[in-house]
Amino acid sequence: MTSLERPRAAELAQPAPPSMRPALETATARPPHDEHALLGTISMLVFLSFWEASVDLGWVNPLFTSSPSRIVRTAIEMFADGSILVDMQVSGFEFVVGYGAAIIIGVPLGILMGWYSRVDAVLDPFVSALYATPRIALLPLVMIWFGIGLMSKIAIVFLGAIFPILVNTITGVRTVNADFVKVARSFGSNDWQMFLTVVLPSSVPLLLTGLRLGLGHALVGIVVGEMYGATHGLGFLIATAGARFQTDKVMVGIIIIAAAGIVMTELLRLIERRFERWRPSVGG
Repeated sequence: MTSLERPRAAELAQPAPPSMRPALETATARPPHDEHALLGTISMLVFLSFWEASVDLGWVNPLFTSSPSRIVRTAIEMFADGSILVDMQVSGFEFVVGYGAAIIIGVPLGILMGWYSRVDAVLDPFVSALYATPRIALLPLVMIWFGIGLMSKIAIVFLGAIFPILVNTITGVRTVNADFVKVARSFGSNDWQMFLTVVLPSSVPLLLTGLRLGLGHALVGIVVGEMYGATHGLGFLIATAGARFQTDKVMVGIIIIAAAGIVMTELLRLIERRFERWRPSVGG
């Protein structure tokens, strides 16, 4: 840099004047969390009010969409007589076991495939083939192998959840900063120490993304599996109520599944935000 360029560079490197800082902070700041929640609540209330009014005024046939008030009454009745509790317990058990098995198997296997090229070379053809195959195409085989009991539903949930978890974990391991690996190796770290101190923390963001994607696929697996062949569960409730044109019961089942997905997704987001604190700030 020449002597003529230095004053110009120093001028550009100076912080913005105090009079300009509020405008810059306002332009770069995110909307407050309370405002975001308030706007979401208002939009939902407007939508529910319009839905209820369209049914009351006869614009929409309640046979096809029901209404918020009817759905609430039906849900209260189903919880009062306990008819829906068995379905929730069955679907919850299938989800916990299937999704938990997908995490227990998918995360370690993804780390191994992402770190060891030979393991990846052996297993990648099978993972690619199964990942590209629609899980619904495997339903007949799953039913033949495991029957129509709980095991077949758990297997469907497992198959739906494991591949997003596995693929994202592999990608997270492969994108580890090479400088971190070199520094750890220079200090004599073995593979186990490398996994715990470098690979796992660096792959956490993509791993959690895989958990969130796998969560959605697991919930889809519950509904599809119970619709295909079951005697209990929320998917079975939705299928039987839909065949009888009981739209309010169908909506109750859908809302329960959606609410469970929202709650679990928010829990994963909280965990993700906890790990985001480890990341350095931009320009910091």
